[in-house]
Amino acid sequence: MQIRDSKTSPTRSKTLATWLAIIGGSLGIHRFYLYGFRDLPGWLHPLPSVIGFFGVLRMRSLGQDDQLAWLLIPWLGCSISAAMLAAIVYGLMPDEKWNARFNVDASESRSGWGAVLGAMLALLVGACVLMSTIAFVAQRYFEYQAETDVTTPVRSPASTPPPASR
Repeated sequence: MQIRDSKTSPTRSKTLATWLAIIGGSLGIHRFYLYGFRDLPGWLHPLPSVIGFFGVLRMRSLGQDDQLAWLLIPWLGCSISAAMLAAIVYGLMPDEKWNARFNVDASESRSGWGAVLGAMLALLVGACVLMSTIAFVAQRYFEYQAETDVTTPVRSPASTPPPASR
């Protein structure tokens, strides 16, 4: 049993931080674990998630033609992708660097395969979410362009009068 004095901070686990970033990273849970509740970026993490979730709810209720929903949904995809990137960075960070950054006043922590497996899962989920977000945005953009092309009258060459000959 190790006795700590009141000045030392608790040991922060790299494996736990990785899995918190995977499970609740878009809500900033991993930031609160690492930096505490005074971390401003941790409190900003839920904002794009809530905006994107509102877009998902809007699309479910109003249909796929709602243009505001397709502007809001990518915020959720970007938020999840950023959380997965944080999980990859945490999971693949060397233990020495982790301890120098997050366990300065605490005992050293050693991670095993849990952090690496978390980084692998984060890579899988993050890549899928990011590619889906890009595909969704591109599809909606090109559908919108096609709709504006249909509604814009185009003069065909047959309807233009021939130039007057002299």
